[in-house]
Amino acid sequence: MNQPMRRMKSDTVTLAHGGGGKAMRDLIEDVFVSVFEPDGMEDQARLTSAALANSGAQLAFTTDGFVVSPLEFPGGDIGKIAVCGTVNDLAVGGAEPLWLSAAFIIEEGVDVALLRRVVASMREAADEANVRIVTGDTKVVERGSADGIFITTSGVGVIPPERNLSADRVQPGDVAIVNGVLGDHGAAILAARGDMALSVEIPSDCQPLNALMNATCETVDVRAARDATRGGLASALNEIAEAADCGIEIEETALPLRTEVKGVCEILGLDPLYLANEGTLVLFVPEEEAERALDAMRSTAAGKEAVIVGRATAAHPKRVVMQTSFGGARIVDMLVGEQLPRIC
Repeated sequence: MNQPMRRMKSDTVTLAHGGGGKAMRDLIEDVFVSVFEPDGMEDQARLTSAALANSGAQLAFTTDGFVVSPLEFPGGDIGKIAVCGTVNDLAVGGAEPLWLSAAFIIEEGVDVALLRRVVASMREAADEANVRIVTGDTKVVERGSADGIFITTSGVGVIPPERNLSADRVQPGDVAIVNGVLGDHGAAILAARGDMALSVEIPSDCQPLNALMNATCETVDVRAARDATRGGLASALNEIAEAADCGIEIEETALPLRTEVKGVCEILGLDPLYLANEGTLVLFVPEEEAERALDAMRSTAAGKEAVIVGRATAAHPKRVVMQTSFGGARIVDMLVGEQLPRIC
């Protein structure tokens, strides 16, 4: 067996390896993919079964861990993120989420009232997404061995036979659409930590996206979709550009951003393109189907603010370029380092 080429430049794991950017991708490819050899680098595995073979449908399976700090914040908590994050990983691959599992690592000393609120929040999010939490596990560790509550969720869904979402299907001319404002979750977590005094409350965008994806996929040919979580919209677009071997151009003036989020970014020197989201996705559709896609997205609660932000191009393959509001252009690369740890 040939020795895989090493990608990691560090001998120890750093917070940057969990940030959703280049370092995280290097860690995953170097340590995990080279050993496990999965089929692709999607957030879900697509599985076939004898029971589904005749229908042409596929099973989708995904898993995710959640370590957000603080555990509760405006617009959500670790329980809501755990459900929405797993539902959304299934949905952006074209699957209809059905069942979830939930495993809890609870630190000794956690307030039971807090745990009850988190669990109730999970049930509420599951009901909204029309999925069921059907199994799970609970472990309690000594005080100081964790940070309150860690949650791992796994999800199973079904991909209808007519759906085929994959980043390598994106073609030059395809239009990029986001369903709503960018950066709210990252800004909400930052504000909730009390690192800066803000006169306004920024709520997280945490929400399930499966209803939006279903409505859009049933209306138009969605080529590919990504939820813009760690690493933000920039990292999601870079992943698609690389897989599709095409360029992507976005318009700065088209990006939907709250004034409050812009202000936070300006004060701290952050780029909103890299701020995390927990209820925002980007999807690509053929140009001639863009208006119908917008109508379908805007018919759902999670897509009322859907807008076109750019398109795929044959120019500059595997690069994302933003046309700035000043008339110039700049390369939007994958996130390097870690803007904000423990966001999900």
